[in-house]
Amino acid sequence: MTYSQRHANVLYLHNDSSGGSLLFAVDATTCDTLATLTIPGIDARDLEAIGSGRDAKGRPILWLADIGDNRDSWSEVRLHRVREPRKLRDRTLRAATYRFTYPDRPHNAEAILTDPSSERVWVVTKQTARGRIFELPDPLRRDRVNVARPVGKVGAFVTDGAVSPQGNRFVLRDYVDAEVLAGLPPGADAQTVYLPIQFQGEAITWTADGAALLVASERDDRLLRVLAPPAPVAVSPAPATPTTPASGQVSSTQEPIEPPQLAARGEGEPQGEDDQSAAWTYLGFGALLLVAAAVLVIRAESRRRREQRQEPDEPPA
Repeated sequence: MTYSQRHANVLYLHNDSSGGSLLFAVDATTCDTLATLTIPGIDARDLEAIGSGRDAKGRPILWLADIGDNRDSWSEVRLHRVREPRKLRDRTLRAATYRFTYPDRPHNAEAILTDPSSERVWVVTKQTARGRIFELPDPLRRDRVNVARPVGKVGAFVTDGAVSPQGNRFVLRDYVDAEVLAGLPPGADAQTVYLPIQFQGEAITWTADGAALLVASERDDRLLRVLAPPAPVAVSPAPATPTTPASGQVSSTQEPIEPPQLAARGEGEPQGEDDQSAAWTYLGFGALLLVAAAVLVIRAESRRRREQRQEPDEPPA
C-alpha cells in the first residue's frame, strides 16, 4: 500500500498474486473503500508492491510493481505507471508499462521504493540471507528492457518498503520488524522499529506527516498505526568521545486505526545492538517451526489412538 499525494488521508492498496489488476482507494481512518480502479492490458503475474511519485510534469503518479518471482526464474519483470486520479470513483486507468531485469540473475522481490518528488524507483529483493537494493534507470525506457543496478544491501525477507512523503527517509519491513533509514537509497543511520505480531505481514507505508507507519497483513484485515522514530536533525560534529552505535533500537507504540484495541508497547525500552533485529527474525521463524512441530506431534498421537480403538479384539484361546 502507499499514500496518496493528491487526496488527504487516502491510501492505495492492491491484492497479492491472483488478485487481478485492481487498485483500491481506501480511507486511512475508517478503512472504507472509496474507489475501485481497474487497470486493463497488464498481465498481473504477481503484483507485490506499489509506490507514489511524480512524473516529469510534476503530476502525482502511482507505480505498480509486478516483481514477484518465487522461483527466481523470470527473464524480465514489469513496472506499471498510472496517473493518480483527480476524483475518487470506480473507473479505469491506463498504464504505461516498463520492463526491467537485474544485471546478474533473476530475483524475487516484494518491495519498491519511489521518490515522492520524481520518477526515481528502487527495487528491494527478498532473499533468505541478505537482500539488495537495485536502482532503476531514470528515465525508464518503454522500447527496451531496462537494467537495474545494485546500490546497497539490506536484511533478509524484506516484504515491503516506502519512502516518506517528505522524501527524507525510507522504511523497509520484514515479517517481524522494520528499519527506518535516513535519506534515499541506499540510506544511512538505520533505526529499528518493532512491529505488531502479524502472520505474513507484507505491507507498510507512511502517514502524510511522516510521524507514523501504517502496516497490514495478508492474514489480518486490520490497519495498524506504529509510531516512527523522529526524523534526523542535522547537528554539529560531536567531540571525539565514545558514542553509542548510530543504528539503535527504537521503541514504538502501536495503535490500531480500527478496533480491536491493541496493547501499547511500553515507553523507554532499553536500547539494543544492531544484530538484535536479526535475532528477532530468527526467533520468529523458530517459533513458527516449533508450532508446526507441535501440530505434527498432536496429529500423530491422535491418529495412533484412533488406530488403537479400531483394532479388533483378540480371538479367545
